[in-house]
Amino acid sequence: MKTNHEIDYFIHGEEMQLVEIELDPNETAVAEAGSFMYMENGIQMETIFGDGSDKSAAGGIFGKLVGAGKRLLTGESLFMTAYTHTGIGKAKVAFASPYPGKIIPIDLSEYNGKIICQKDAFLCAAKGVSVGIEFQRKLGTGLFGGEGFIMQKLEGDGMAFCHAGGHIMKRTLQAGERLRVDTGCIVAYTQTINYNIEFIGGIKNKLFGGEGFFYATLDGPGEVWLQTLPISRLASRILSYGSVGGRKEEGGILGSFLNGD
Repeated sequence: MKTNHEIDYFIHGEEMQLVEIELDPNETAVAEAGSFMYMENGIQMETIFGDGSDKSAAGGIFGKLVGAGKRLLTGESLFMTAYTHTGIGKAKVAFASPYPGKIIPIDLSEYNGKIICQKDAFLCAAKGVSVGIEFQRKLGTGLFGGEGFIMQKLEGDGMAFCHAGGHIMKRTLQAGERLRVDTGCIVAYTQTINYNIEFIGGIKNKLFGGEGFFYATLDGPGEVWLQTLPISRLASRILSYGSVGGRKEEGGILGSFLNGD
């Protein structure tokens, strides 16, 4: 028997998606602050410490404070928002993606109750899903893995929704199968995946490859979700375009002429 609330959902859109969650009476969805889009009559909103799961409630006030403090380590706020259907019939609440990409629905009951994901991937979930932290136990992975020592872990047996940039690819790795990936392109993986960091060989690759000195290695068995556009890469391109030199180069001679330069 599931301990998390069972919710129905529908994902709308292509590049800037939203997830619409349908709640029965007394069902609750929890979400990151700032992801809310709209809700129908009968739904009440409440700001809570932590994630509202049984894990955070087990230790009373102290447990809630510890859980909320852990969220700060993953770059999230101290608070989450709970949306509970207190009326009759069905009612919907919707949450929007923060930047261009895809929303990934994950039924945690299909993955032995746990998924590890990048720090800013979590969007919303059924009440009861625990949002915690996952420390990288290996020094090299923590220092050079792109996500640092701390990642998020989602635990429970309900639905959770993550968001990542660009297009999302899910890969299933068999036992003994290895995938080498740019560290920023990893969105999430199951707990059976062995995540490590590998040094890129060859002086030319290091100096002129443009991909950094390290990449991630993912060893099966298990499932991996990858993104084509990490938010760090998107931000870097925007900053490059916004610089004076970048704007002039894009327009070339004609652009300079039209700008009066």
